[in-house]
Amino acid sequence: MARDAGLEELLREELAGLPGLSEKAMFGGLAFLLNGNLLCGARDDGMLVRLGKSNDGFALELPGVVQMTLGGRAMQGWVRADARAYGENALRKRLLGAARAYVQTLQVK
Repeated sequence: MARDAGLEELLREELAGLPGLSEKAMFGGLAFLLNGNLLCGARDDGMLVRLGKSNDGFALELPGVVQMTLGGRAMQGWVRADARAYGENALRKRLLGAARAYVQTLQVK
């Protein structure tokens, strides 16, 4: 799967200055980690966002947002947002804010 350099840059700008942020190639794209825990990712099929189990209901009701699948398996607590969704500043910020809120509850790796 090809990477989306434009989305990667958009996420870098959005997450700039966040303490404990790092990047790692995975899932066929670029993953952003917060304190060693997966936060979100950029792939050519959209922005992946980690919201945590039972925290993704609001996101799945939004246009352009679906549950993430990996190898045909549904990934509970993860969503994939297409360009319609991540292209809207307010929606992208809402998804990333929810991801940060969840990931900050996890133990630092």
